[in-house]
Amino acid sequence: MRKTVIPFGPQHPVLPEPIHLKLTVVDERIVEAIPNLGYVHRGLEQLADIRDFHQMIQVVERVCGICSMIHAHCYCMGVEELMAVEAPPRAQYLRVIWSEVHRIQSHLLWLGLFADSFGFESLFMQFWRIRENIMDISEATTGNRVIVSVNVIGGVRRDLAPEQLRWMLGQLERVEDEVKRLEATLMEDYTVKKRTVGKGVLTRAQAYELGAVGPTSRGSGVAQDARQTGYAVYGELYFEPVVEAGGDCHARARVRFREVFASIELIRRAIGKLPAGELRTKVKGAKPPCGETAVRVEQPRGELLYYLKGAGEKNLERVRIRTPTFANIPPLLAMLPGVYLSDVPVVALSIDPCISCTER
Repeated sequence: MRKTVIPFGPQHPVLPEPIHLKLTVVDERIVEAIPNLGYVHRGLEQLADIRDFHQMIQVVERVCGICSMIHAHCYCMGVEELMAVEAPPRAQYLRVIWSEVHRIQSHLLWLGLFADSFGFESLFMQFWRIRENIMDISEATTGNRVIVSVNVIGGVRRDLAPEQLRWMLGQLERVEDEVKRLEATLMEDYTVKKRTVGKGVLTRAQAYELGAVGPTSRGSGVAQDARQTGYAVYGELYFEPVVEAGGDCHARARVRFREVFASIELIRRAIGKLPAGELRTKVKGAKPPCGETAVRVEQPRGELLYYLKGAGEKNLERVRIRTPTFANIPPLLAMLPGVYLSDVPVVALSIDPCISCTER
């Protein structure tokens, strides 16, 4: 039995993320995968030494542009806990609305890239065409398409007028209809199923034992979602996690596809229950963050965790971030043995990796 070691990455056409996998191959099948990280050195956590806790909002938003709103949301929740400050109800609802908008655009981006990974270029273009409607919502309601910068300590800096909310609902209805038209193509097409069904299988037991999070774990039947904890106002919106039992690339794609509709429904409920009131609680003159806390929220890729520590100074002593990709790399290594070398791009992309996030 002759073994061949083949490098995958850190540069690959289907994966514009700096991850290197050392793949051991026997007769075109993977028998072992060893990761090599550390190609990105960003120093974002270290910036807490020179940026005060207000300025750090803009820093954590740049951990990941695709889910910048959710990073800032998690960070602000942690600082508010350390300062004994609570955001007003209207701000909590607005945070949920913008977080779900970010989740939709992230999933549509991934669905397009996933189609591209097995050569379905037209499907890739269709998902990204639909995603532009979501980017338009971000721009119209926050002033920016990617890094929206609406979170502040104690609430949000922008409000949504009734006409904006009505327009947003109309845009979401249009997105919902257009995504539904692609369901048969993505889920039932012979070529798509040939490249995804039975590929990169992660059993429920493996997902649980290896600590998989997000759609990677829910695609293996683990009904776990940080939104179930009811943070912000998710506890008032009757949230149920989207779960599939297949455990393969097709199941993980189906979870993300269904979560687009789940997020649209959450936004509708949030808009329908949006209370009147203030946008932010005044924190001027309040004591700076003191103590330590760990806060977790659900990012599009899975559970995001922030550990914050303050000593009553304007600068936090510690900002530690654990992104979902970090948790999903061990499950990826369990998926790869047994698959063909040609399936590696599809399997690797099925965890929706963001290595730049992981290497803060």
